[in-house]
Amino acid sequence: MSMTEKDFLTIKHQVSKIIDRLIIDEKPYLQNHNFSQTIDFLEQYRREVKSAGLYTPQISKENGGLGLNLFQLGQLYEIFGQAFYGLYIFNCQAPDAGNMEILLEHGTSDQVEQFLNPLLEGKIRSCFSMTEPDNPGSNPTLMNTTAIKDGNDYIINGHKWFTSSADGASFAIVMAITDPNNSNPYLQASQFIVPTNTPGFQIVRNISVMGDEGDGWMSHAEVKYTNCRVPSSFLLGKEGQGFSIAQERLGPGRIHHCMRWIGISERAFHLMCQYATSRKINANQTLADQQLVQSWISDSKVEINAARLLVLDAAKKIDNQGAKEAKIEISMIKFFVANVLQKVLDRAIQLHGALGMTDDTPLALWYRHERAARIYDGPDEVHKLRVAREILKQYS
Repeated sequence: MSMTEKDFLTIKHQVSKIIDRLIIDEKPYLQNHNFSQTIDFLEQYRREVKSAGLYTPQISKENGGLGLNLFQLGQLYEIFGQAFYGLYIFNCQAPDAGNMEILLEHGTSDQVEQFLNPLLEGKIRSCFSMTEPDNPGSNPTLMNTTAIKDGNDYIINGHKWFTSSADGASFAIVMAITDPNNSNPYLQASQFIVPTNTPGFQIVRNISVMGDEGDGWMSHAEVKYTNCRVPSSFLLGKEGQGFSIAQERLGPGRIHHCMRWIGISERAFHLMCQYATSRKINANQTLADQQLVQSWISDSKVEINAARLLVLDAAKKIDNQGAKEAKIEISMIKFFVANVLQKVLDRAIQLHGALGMTDDTPLALWYRHERAARIYDGPDEVHKLRVAREILKQYS
C-alpha cells in the first residue's frame, strides 16, 4: 500500500524538526574537522532517528526502511542536505546508501547476512572503489585493476583513489577487470566485496582536498590492492556485470546528490540573506541595501527553485518509466544543479567577506567538499555532450 500524502507530510515535518536541531548542535563539531570526535554525538542522533522510525528512509519497508519513491525521497534529501551530518544520522549517506541498494538487488543470502544487515543497522560503514589515478574517470572502461580467478578465489591487484570513506570502513565494493578479452568493454569488469582487513588491502593515505585530508567518513582514500585474495562467494552479481551494477547505482544516486546540493544551496541562501540584512556598511545601510547584493539574492532564489523542479521532474520520470528512459534528465540535473550549488556558495562566501573564508560558518567547509560536484559521477562536460547527442538523435 502506497504512502498517503498526509503520512509523507508528517514524515517531512518530523525530519525537519530533527535537522533544525542538528544544524545548531553540529556547529562546534564542524570546526575541528575531526570525524572521529563526532561519533558519540552522531550516535545519539541516530538512536533518536531509529526510535522515531525514520532510519534508512531510502530502503524498502520489507527491509526496515520507509519505502519511499524517488520523488518523495528527493524531498527528504533536500532537508537532510541543510545539515552537514544530516544524511549520516538517517543512515542514508554516500557511499553506504548506494552499496545498500546494490547488495539488496544483487547480494546472495550470505552476503546480505555478513555485509548488508550490519550496514542497514548502522553498525559498520563501507566504501566504493572504482576510480583510478592513472585512468580518466570520464571513461570508466579504462581500468587497470584486475581480478584473476584462482581456484575458488579471485586475486585482486590494482590502484584506486578517491575511495570515499575507506578510512574506518569494514568492506569495500571494488570494480576490477575479469575478462579483458571481451569485445564489449562494458562486459569486462565485475564487482567484488573486499573486507578491509583482507591481506593486501592497503590504505595509502587520506587524500588532502583543498588542504583538508579529513578522517573516517569525511575522507577520500588512495587504496592499493596487492595480491588481495577473496573467495568467489564475494563476487557481487555475475562476472561481467560490474558496469551494469554501477549504472543501477548511479541513476537514483544522482537524484540523492542533486537534492542534497539543493539543500546546501538553500542553507547557504538563508545565511546569505541573514547576513545581508544584519551587516551594516555605514550608519544607515546594510549589505541588503546594495543593488548588486539584491541581484545575487534574486538570481540565487530563481536558480535554486529551477534546480529543484528539474530534479523532481527527473525523479518522477524514473519512478514512472525507469532510469533508462530518464537518462537525458539524469545528465541534465547532474551538471545544472552542480553549477547552481557552486554559484550560490560562491556568492554566499563573497557576501560574508573574510568571514566566509573561515570555519565560523559552514560555507568554506561546503565549498571544499562540494566543488567536486562538477567532477565526480561524470564531469559536467561529459554530461553536456551526452544530453546534446541524445537530443540531436531526434533530428537525424
